Amino acid sequence: MPKDNETIHLPLDGPVLPREPQGFTPDQMIRCDECLRANPPTRVSCLYCAAALPLTEQSQKLRKPTLRQPEKYEPGFNCILLPDPERYQEHESLSEAASLLKLTTENLQAVFKSGRRLPIARTASRDEAQLVHDRLQELGIATLTLSDETLGISDDSVLRARSLSIEDDCLVVYQAGGMEPLTLLWSELRLIVSGRLVVKKVEVKERMSRRAENELLNTSQFFSDEAVFDIHSGSQDKSWRVSANSFDFSCLGDRKTLLGGENLNTLKEVIVSRAHSVRVDDSYNEVRTLLDFAWPSEQETQSQGWRRERPGKYSLGAATVNSNETQFSRYSRLQRHFSLPSSN
Repeated sequence: MPKDNETIHLPLDGPVLPREPQGFTPDQMIRCDECLRANPPTRVSCLYCAAALPLTEQSQKLRKPTLRQPEKYEPGFNCILLPDPERYQEHESLSEAASLLKLTTENLQAVFKSGRRLPIARTASRDEAQLVHDRLQELGIATLTLSDETLGISDDSVLRARSLSIEDDCLVVYQAGGMEPLTLLWSELRLIVSGRLVVKKVEVKERMSRRAENELLNTSQFFSDEAVFDIHSGSQDKSWRVSANSFDFSCLGDRKTLLGGENLNTLKEVIVSRAHSVRVDDSYNEVRTLLDFAWPSEQETQSQGWRRERPGKYSLGAATVNSNETQFSRYSRLQRHFSLPSSN
């Protein structure tokens, strides 16, 4: 009978190569000025306290963007591709650029082929945004960095319109929340950006127990898909959103129907017929999947609190909401930036 060790395949002669990439030496590490901890020279911000790391000659060549999405309270910096479809059709550095942006080559190729100014990265610091810009420029890819402040992205940059009044020389906007109506001359209107707001809500109700997992009592899903468009004026920094399901279309008179989607298209046609300087952008639905790479839909989990089912038994409810509203608002403001002369 053969012994067990006789069936073991011996390795080939020669040294065994390590499978993991070799780390950095202590001399190569970068010490944070805030927390005094050592960081790899590839990082732009501290791994421990998120402070900006000092730049050295060596780290300048090794730095790579982390591309961490900013929190809601943090300012964001957006790297916008300035496309040239013919030039990027067979770009030699496409795979290297995709690796830098943490995308697949196919996804980055799709952004190039769209021929539109689209975001390809979003960072939480200006230094990291500049790093993305410089690295792509070395690869021959032209980009433009726009901060959220430059785009005018804030909680009150897009206001809800509840109704409109169509006059001979102007458009009167009645805003939600009881705010004073605003008068916009037809000659001031410059851009209408159309899109759809898709919201998915999942509610879960669990009974609390001492076991490793709680008992699932009930789950429910809600889905909404609403057509909207934003109105941009050359004289105002803010824009106004008209939604198909939450708008008073009485301004259409006899042309008003029972379908909100039809009313929204009719209202858009009326505005375009009177505002000769306005341009309509319907590209959002076409490029929405490409926007997910840098501007993903936002997901938020909301607690619905505790509830007493019976003595000694309690349940806990939570709702997870996934919405593309912030993404559409960013895209709408991006189109405004490139359309209005005052924004360029």
